[in-house]
Amino acid sequence: MKPFRPWQVLHLELSQKFSKLPLIPELGGLYVVFWWQGVPLGHQEILAAQLPMPATQLANLAVQTIALAVGDRLFSSSSKTSKLSKLENFQFLMALKQPLKELQETCSQPVSATVSVVVCTHNRPEELARCLRSLQNLSPVPQQIIVVDNVPNSDVTHQLVAQFSDIQYVLEPRPGLSVARNTGISHSIGDIIAFTDDDVVVHPNWIARLQQGFQNPKVMVVTGLMLPAELETEAQLIFHRGAGGPSWGYRTVTFDPQFFTEMKSQGVPVWQIGAGANMAFRRQAFDLVGYFDERLGAGASGCSEDSEFWYRILAEGWLCRYEPTAVIYHYHRRDIDSLKDQAYQYMRGHVAALLVQFANYKHWGNIRRLFLVLPIYYYQRFLQELKTGFQFRHSSLFAEISGCLAGVKFYMDNRKVAAFQALPSQPKHNHITKKVKL
Repeated sequence: MKPFRPWQVLHLELSQKFSKLPLIPELGGLYVVFWWQGVPLGHQEILAAQLPMPATQLANLAVQTIALAVGDRLFSSSSKTSKLSKLENFQFLMALKQPLKELQETCSQPVSATVSVVVCTHNRPEELARCLRSLQNLSPVPQQIIVVDNVPNSDVTHQLVAQFSDIQYVLEPRPGLSVARNTGISHSIGDIIAFTDDDVVVHPNWIARLQQGFQNPKVMVVTGLMLPAELETEAQLIFHRGAGGPSWGYRTVTFDPQFFTEMKSQGVPVWQIGAGANMAFRRQAFDLVGYFDERLGAGASGCSEDSEFWYRILAEGWLCRYEPTAVIYHYHRRDIDSLKDQAYQYMRGHVAALLVQFANYKHWGNIRRLFLVLPIYYYQRFLQELKTGFQFRHSSLFAEISGCLAGVKFYMDNRKVAAFQALPSQPKHNHITKKVKL
């Protein structure tokens, strides 16, 4: 097996003239993201064997890559049949003289709403510092940025946040990401509450694009695009290729009651809505369906506190929107062991969330997925990996299966635990806070 060579993440602006992509011997390839005036339109993986690549070939590749995303925005409407899938729409798109200019106009509709940004962290001051620096470059500036320090083992995070005059610090001594997020909600002042993670860097337009996603008053949740900040290790490339889903896509998606109804008998794939590191909510959403279930998420079940909340939003007849122009850059875990642990936590949390959703709504699709769909999937995957030559070092198969079993046990052990505690309207007395300067 050839040793892994790192990939370079390359961002290309379509309004600028392309240059030839050179061959860089130490790289395994290029992960190229195509942009137009701050709007991401698609990406391509270019193997080292395809390099060098002439500028003309790169330009042709860019046109092929962005066509669906451009057409989706220019022809989008409430009807799914009016998307670019129609041949006449594609021909019309090709006939446009300046489609990218028209695209820019569709992505420049301001929405007026106050925004609070919440970042939950746990003993990762270096990553947090990088995230906070990016938040200071946001335009427009959010009304409030809150760091919730979850069960810290030292005062380092508090000291770090103190160096940022416009950021509020809140200490949460109870463990769990959902606990920390609920605490952030209780301290927020914005009409919109946006969440990101400490291992993320945000695009300067992140808040503006999230705000635009709330134009429809029925939309209670907006998620966005998560791009890799780096692909320097084998684990990072495996994660990014394997995670997939709309949180890597470039076409706007609205998840509505029809989507929920059509998928309910099979188990609604709410995990497709986006990534918890890039999501925002109307404050009203928490009054409508409650807060994050504190049995779920990192520090508890392991994952899926976000998707379980989205499930409630859809079940109650509201909308979720995936808006790919709201961009963050995520630093994936760098080593294989951490990746396997992440896979275990993901499936543990996913299974626990399926059981929570069934307990809340008695939708049997959740049980069908747990006891039929997942076992068949893992059986087929096991056979496939045996056929292709099982690589134990790289496979997360057994970690995921163990996570599924652990998820059932976790739920059974915690099924009688309160999903979340009532949140106070004022900060708790045991929280350390620092006033935000507006």
